[in-house]
Amino acid sequence: MDIFSRFAHLDEKLLELEGKLSDPAILGDQAQYGKVAKEHSQVTRLNDLYNEYKNVQQEIKDNQEILQEDDLELRELARAEIAELSQDSERLQSELRLALLPRDPNDEKNTLLEIRAGTGGDEAALFVNDLHRMYSRYAESQGWRVEILSSNPIGIGGFKEIISLISGDKVYSKLKYESGVHRVQRVPETETQGRIHTSAVTVAVLPEAEEVEVDIAPTDLRFDVFRASGPGGQSVNTTDSAVRITHLPTGLVVSCQDEKSQHKNKEKGLRVLRARLLDKMQQEQHDRISKDRKSQIGSGDRSERIRTYNYPQGRISDHRINLTVYKLDDVLVGKLEHIIDPLIASFQAESLKTLQ
Repeated sequence: MDIFSRFAHLDEKLLELEGKLSDPAILGDQAQYGKVAKEHSQVTRLNDLYNEYKNVQQEIKDNQEILQEDDLELRELARAEIAELSQDSERLQSELRLALLPRDPNDEKNTLLEIRAGTGGDEAALFVNDLHRMYSRYAESQGWRVEILSSNPIGIGGFKEIISLISGDKVYSKLKYESGVHRVQRVPETETQGRIHTSAVTVAVLPEAEEVEVDIAPTDLRFDVFRASGPGGQSVNTTDSAVRITHLPTGLVVSCQDEKSQHKNKEKGLRVLRARLLDKMQQEQHDRISKDRKSQIGSGDRSERIRTYNYPQGRISDHRINLTVYKLDDVLVGKLEHIIDPLIASFQAESLKTLQ
């Protein structure tokens, strides 16, 4: 059976969704209406794509019949038309196959980006700043918004840790393969003999969790307040504005001190905590469903070394798909499409192999 026959009932689905959009009960529920309207938009796009594919197939068939005509000039025109239509058909088939892949429910979500210094001391902390700047510039190129939720600066331009919320269109779908260990090889500014040092930074990409997705009982939380500290531990605030939140059932701890207001720090800390709890729930669910992650590019395993940034050679290597590009300067100023686009294409190619 033609795999594209799965799109044959999209007309019926559209009628069903249009009925829901005019339902007074749904019209009165903004959240539900938004959800249905979004699905309607997606189904409309797929239906248009499928109809375009069917029209192209019919045109190819019509031109193939012309090839049986006696008129030589007409046959030549038909051959040229078939060649052009065949290219359109291949493109549309590729788009339809991608549409058949299971959708990641997190793809549309905003994303928490957590970058932490690993091995390498101050050099690793400096690279945390470099990566944060790289992701921020990539976000800017995508029209996304970056909000720093928490940071732990070291005073020489680096960070032990920095956590940001990146908001916009399909953020998680682009950044979800960035989780893992990022290794940097370069000569530190403090190195007098020109020796190359290797440092490591861990990146965690978490979909932002809505309150309805993660039910946190107030009794499950312990809040501690303390004075915010700056580089070296010196106090930078005279009031207890920093907040530490402990989720008692799991032992997860989140600290936030970037805002001068205790209330704002608490609000930001809860957003981080919800995202980490959602990530924990999804990881546990995934482990129950499948123990084998070898076929997945973006397993989310934060202990996996995924990428090396080699400054002397101007090289970036992504070890999961054996990709090496000599465009380090471009990538570091935010042109991450050199890495992200091949990752997405490789993941999709692997997934397409499972389609019958």
